[in-house]
Amino acid sequence: QVQVVESEGGLVQPGGSLRLSCAASGSIFMINGGGWYRQAPGKERELVANIASSGRTNYADSVKGRFTISRDNAKNTVYLQMNNLKPEDTGVYYCNQDIVETGWAYGRYYWGKGILVTVSS
Repeated sequence: QVQVVESEGGLVQPGGSLRLSCAASGSIFMINGGGWYRQAPGKERELVANIASSGRTNYADSVKGRFTISRDNAKNTVYLQMNNLKPEDTGVYYCNQDIVETGWAYGRYYWGKGILVTVSS
């Protein structure tokens, strides 16, 4: 059974920083890529950033220059470093990872349950 779990959200003041982690565990053969999404109150879920197995990254315009996505393949973990946070960054952050389980020929996306990030003074 594969699981993906987010951690290290919380409350931060505007201008502050947080680093989110997304760890995958279980019967994993390989991971093709991963990403972070967020859902603000009353809004639809949106892509924040993603990272391919090649290391290529993609960011929403609203976070370019402030957020950095990275991955540690040895730990099956994807990170989201968030700097210069703004109140509009508030929301529930979800991660996913495209994981090929042991014994399978193709991957599927596994999602975490989400973690709350609140940017407020």
